[in-house]
Amino acid sequence: MTIDLTSLSVRELNQLIRTAEQTRKALVSRPPAEKVKKQLTALARKAGYTIEEVFGEGTDGGAAPRTRRRKLPKVAIKYRDPENRRYTWTGRGKMPRWLASKVRFGQDPVDFLVPGVAKLTPKAAPANPKRKLFKQG
Repeated sequence: MTIDLTSLSVRELNQLIRTAEQTRKALVSRPPAEKVKKQLTALARKAGYTIEEVFGEGTDGGAAPRTRRRKLPKVAIKYRDPENRRYTWTGRGKMPRWLASKVRFGQDPVDFLVPGVAKLTPKAAPANPKRKLFKQG
């Protein structure tokens, strides 16, 4: 780790030295992590627990346990480029570049639907349709 000390003023250098000395004292005065880990394990064992029961399953030194993500099903291809069959899209997520460029030049996404497999998804109705107000009177 290198710090450019030439750009610091005398006041900033003194402050940096004080902060470094305080941090060093704090680090030197505390016991090593392995020693604390052994003490915690012994204390838990004395009380009749295991470390896993106290801190939860899958703990490795206090790290939070990982949650597993739900496995998503495969989705059928909905759009395919007739010029390059490798370019496909399931219709989910952001529109791919190849299809966006074709749409920008005037083609319709319906032209790229895979025949027999894909159907055009109808647009969802708006959540709050605009209401018409009529004056009474």
